[in-house]
Amino acid sequence: MMGNITPEREIENLRAMRAAAIGQTQLLIEALPWIKASTGKTVVIKYGGAAMTDDQLRADVMSDIVLMKIIGINPVVVHGGGKDITRMCEKLSLPVEFKDGLRVTPPEVMEIVKMVLIGKVNQELVAQMNEHGHIAVGINGADGHTIKASQVDDKDMGMIGRVSKIDSTLLRDLISSDYIPVIASAAVGEDGQAYNVNADIAAGEIAAAIGAHKVIFLTDVDGLYEDFDDKSSLITRLKLSQAQKLLESGELNTGMIPKIEACITALSAGVSRAHILNGTIPHSLVLEIFTDHGVGTMIMPDHEDYLPASFAQYPLDNLATKLHG
Repeated sequence: MMGNITPEREIENLRAMRAAAIGQTQLLIEALPWIKASTGKTVVIKYGGAAMTDDQLRADVMSDIVLMKIIGINPVVVHGGGKDITRMCEKLSLPVEFKDGLRVTPPEVMEIVKMVLIGKVNQELVAQMNEHGHIAVGINGADGHTIKASQVDDKDMGMIGRVSKIDSTLLRDLISSDYIPVIASAAVGEDGQAYNVNADIAAGEIAAAIGAHKVIFLTDVDGLYEDFDDKSSLITRLKLSQAQKLLESGELNTGMIPKIEACITALSAGVSRAHILNGTIPHSLVLEIFTDHGVGTMIMPDHEDYLPASFAQYPLDNLATKLHG
């Protein structure tokens, strides 16, 4: 009869279940050295691109960040919200204009930037993370004057700012209180005016200021390519000096320039690794941080060679403290 399972089929099912369980165990074993290497460390994540607008991808990213926190990593999230800002401007019949990859931001558009970044996107991200517990706090660059900026020289750009200083006091307080800071990339000037700053640049500056272990940029491409049209030319690892040469060559596309600039800023200040990942790959954060097989481009200081994490490299003390604390 249909529905009856023969003893042979039952044995096959049991073997398949056992094989799946062994595979999951292997993943956990592979992840443990990476967890040991990262526990207690601060990781800045610049969140943007399609991973922000697709509901399932956003849920995956928020879950990954919460998992990082549970394991003992201190995530700090920096976000923009370009697509939401564009939609709102179009809805209100306000101009949508870009110059050299930056949004032209007259005062009336700056009000929309604040409304969308701070009042909508930031609150949505915080709410989604807090579904897993009361662990995320939303702020913007004006809070505690965390991100200070000055207006760019080209006044036709409007309220576009250049990051001039990071005051890490509030961020350090939130991290030490075991919260995940979620930072909207709106800055404040010495004149008290609000400025629209590039979220990639802000993430790099924040990583440098707080002495982060890593900075990670989620984007819509797999990483950095030698030739963007040749998808087999993905650069998986890069030294800082090589990244600087790429930036100086003028060959990078507009969207990648601020990411590489931010990576250089962070690494030059002592951050140990910078990663550029495709946020449209489900759980790319977990794959990059906790497995031997990264999924994007990793940039490291010149004086270091890449070595996979091992049990011998990192003592269990930090991990055990976080687990029992």
